[in-house]
Amino acid sequence: MSASPAELDVSIVLPVHNEAGHLQAEIDRIAEAMDASAHSWELIIVDDGSSDGSTEIAIADPRTRVIRAERNRGAGTARRIGTEAAKGDVVVWSDADMSYPNHQIPQLVDALGDADQVVGARTSEEGTFKFFRVPAKWLIRRLAQYLTQTKIPDLNSGFRAFRRDVALQYTHQLPPGFSCVTTITMAFLMNGYRVEFVPIDYETRAGESKFHWWKDTRRYALQVIRMMLSYDPLRVMLPIASLLGLIFVGKLGYDLVDKDFRPAANTVLLGFAVLQTLAVGLLADLIVRVNRPMRSLPPSDLRELS
Repeated sequence: MSASPAELDVSIVLPVHNEAGHLQAEIDRIAEAMDASAHSWELIIVDDGSSDGSTEIAIADPRTRVIRAERNRGAGTARRIGTEAAKGDVVVWSDADMSYPNHQIPQLVDALGDADQVVGARTSEEGTFKFFRVPAKWLIRRLAQYLTQTKIPDLNSGFRAFRRDVALQYTHQLPPGFSCVTTITMAFLMNGYRVEFVPIDYETRAGESKFHWWKDTRRYALQVIRMMLSYDPLRVMLPIASLLGLIFVGKLGYDLVDKDFRPAANTVLLGFAVLQTLAVGLLADLIVRVNRPMRSLPPSDLRELS
């Protein structure tokens, strides 16, 4: 549906790196689905240094806006660039590899409702190295659930829709790689925004995967911890300090009984470690609170009734 930039409902951001074999098919199914919907829309192709003709395919289609990066900078950077360039009230992230149900983007946008973000939660794992990926992703998701105190069915799905104005508060935090999807999920949750999850089917991707199971899984885990330290460091530091404190109390009790009330040097050092961990956690928490923005946009489901 054509509309002036000020009237756009949805901006679809599609990062592309060497997807020439199926890019036109993705553009077609997105355009057909959006044209059949009630939403005005734009499709932003962020070409991330492709060398296989993807750029020419995207430019040749009049239904796209194309932003070209001459060198590959990562999916996270591409999504950030597309989000900041978007003109729609709602931004949709997806991939151009035929794995996500892009023909269901209108339903995803409708599912946003009063939420601030809706995530397509995959019901199956179709990636490579399943034996390693599945338990690793489960552990990282459990850590994220502990840190955000929220049930998260799928932490790193690339299929999602969110309010652009809210997301622009956090695009500067997006890392260059695949963990950008984890970051945007946790940024919304940690700042009190409502994130909903809807089940989606996930297909085997077309073309060659750019996901490296070890490097990218490690980055996911580090990004979850980094986000927590950025918003609520005491949820990380207090459990560590508590564990060290229990060990210290046990060791001190043993020394007092076995060594005639003379604590060993390593017991004293352990006590200092407990104090230092608490001090670092409290200092980090103070820094986070002092640097917290004075104002933020209210959640979509917050209303004044009278």
